[in-house]
Amino acid sequence: MLNLTRTASLAFGLCAALAFAPVLAADAPAAAASAPESPASAAAASEPAPTGSLDDRVQQTKADVIRLNRDLLVLEEELLFPANTQVAVFVSMDVGLLFDLDSVQIKLDDKVVTTYLYTPLEVQALHRGGVQRVYLGDLKAGPHEIVAFFTGKGPHERDYKRASTIKFDKSTEPKYIELQIKDVQQKLQPEFDVKVWQ
Repeated sequence: MLNLTRTASLAFGLCAALAFAPVLAADAPAAAASAPESPASAAAASEPAPTGSLDDRVQQTKADVIRLNRDLLVLEEELLFPANTQVAVFVSMDVGLLFDLDSVQIKLDDKVVTTYLYTPLEVQALHRGGVQRVYLGDLKAGPHEIVAFFTGKGPHERDYKRASTIKFDKSTEPKYIELQIKDVQQKLQPEFDVKVWQ
């Protein structure tokens, strides 16, 4: 969160500096008149002044700052979660008529790494085939265990809490883990799977 604040402050400062650059440039000729001209400053003075209104320049500066902010966020994610230690956990649903999801809690090597509480709209999106990334983090190479706890309403509106566990080996490649919620019509029960993708 602190990095995002720093990034936003940097972006705002850059926007302000670029927005006031024409005002400062207007004051520069008075100061330049008192100083002797060098060949470099004479060449710069011969360049045409930027065209367009101040509003257009401010809007262009804002667009540049937004692009810079996006690039900084991508760079920050690459630095915080390099590919060789990255692990990502996703949640998906297949039908979901026998289970109404309320929350998911994920434990990685006996440590709770995330808990997510779902809104009705998010559950609808999962029912329509959406996949949500609930966790992105770093993990050293070697054997690990993930436990996913699913809480919600099961058949006949009963409170339902189930867990799924899987052990996996993390290599130097990124690891993608999918938590799948499926309906098993023969048993009239939901089924919870953890699938590791390479």
